[in-house]
Amino acid sequence: MIKNVAILGSTGVIGKKTIDIISKNKKEFKIILLSTNTNVKKLIFQAKKFNVKNLIIADLNEFNKAKKKYKKYKFKLFNSFSVVDELFFKKKIFYTMVSIVGIDGLYPTLKMIKYSQNIGITNKESLICGWNLIQEKLNKFKTNFIPVDSEHFSIFSLIQNQKKDLIKKVFLTASGGPFLNLPSKNFSKITISDAVKHPNWIMGKKISVDSSTMMNKVFEVIEAKNIFEFSLKQLSILIHQKSYVHSLVQFKNGLVKIIAHNPDMSIPIINSIFNFNKKLSNFNVNIKHLNELSLAKVDYKKFPLVKILNLVPDKPSLYETALVCLNDYFVNKFLNKKITYKELIFYIKKYSKYKKFLVLKRKKPHTLKNIMQTRDYVCLKLNTLGI
Repeated sequence: MIKNVAILGSTGVIGKKTIDIISKNKKEFKIILLSTNTNVKKLIFQAKKFNVKNLIIADLNEFNKAKKKYKKYKFKLFNSFSVVDELFFKKKIFYTMVSIVGIDGLYPTLKMIKYSQNIGITNKESLICGWNLIQEKLNKFKTNFIPVDSEHFSIFSLIQNQKKDLIKKVFLTASGGPFLNLPSKNFSKITISDAVKHPNWIMGKKISVDSSTMMNKVFEVIEAKNIFEFSLKQLSILIHQKSYVHSLVQFKNGLVKIIAHNPDMSIPIINSIFNFNKKLSNFNVNIKHLNELSLAKVDYKKFPLVKILNLVPDKPSLYETALVCLNDYFVNKFLNKKITYKELIFYIKKYSKYKKFLVLKRKKPHTLKNIMQTRDYVCLKLNTLGI
């Protein structure tokens, strides 16, 4: 029986990798829904190639232009994810990949859980800001969730069938990005093109900048805390330049287990879709990398944003939404040449300690509306500060 698949954010890096995997297994899967924000040209190319009728274009302006341009085609174009209530009312989709970037990915994530047997989520903002809402939906609709980010996929793989009280410490690895070996005194010369050149991974501009500041690792630690219900004291970061080992788990019985694989997101995606049952013949052990692990502690002077984790509470709060929003705000400023790289780090560090944001640590994210109102509040505050 052919299994239906939906890919949200299909024109991004993870979306394209997911499509590539599905295309190599055409006899097993059929894509029935694709979405993009603004990359309509790529979306239409994908829809034609894989005969996908249902397309969601989130940007209203691009949606209106596409409706006129492609009205002769048999595509069903939509501008809202609320349409899934009509499209998938009768039967659950076998697998949904949510690879939308940004906090706007939370609403479609919550929507798709109800209609999915299995769901992969790479939308960091959803897992950081709204994990308690996601978990509630997963339980309610009995939807299977396997983390797709390489670090969380690795942790998931290592602790399956393990008693939680046997886990002492979990280490997430970080490559250190493009500036690991750059002296701090040279940070004032960093350009946008420098910041988006990740040495190991092919990623979008936004997440590449987050990797260079190591803010992405701050978010990944928060994700791990949420998904696996660890305390922040149980989580730590190690620098591993090759991105071959993705996580380490230290058990109280003296064992330390690691997961290693090439820096290729196809591996966690494939295992997420096939529930670890797909045999892969083109991946071999990289003995050279294993002999040169060179694990090291984080240099907090070079990467001061990692210290923001000291401000994060163990229980989910709206403060995490504030962190996501202020980081997005200043990364956007940097990418639009409004601030320098050093100012980017300075402002994120400064406003992570802003009193009006710190009070949000006492407030739990109860609803989607609650989270989105916090986002608007943070953006408004930052705008009124005139930065």
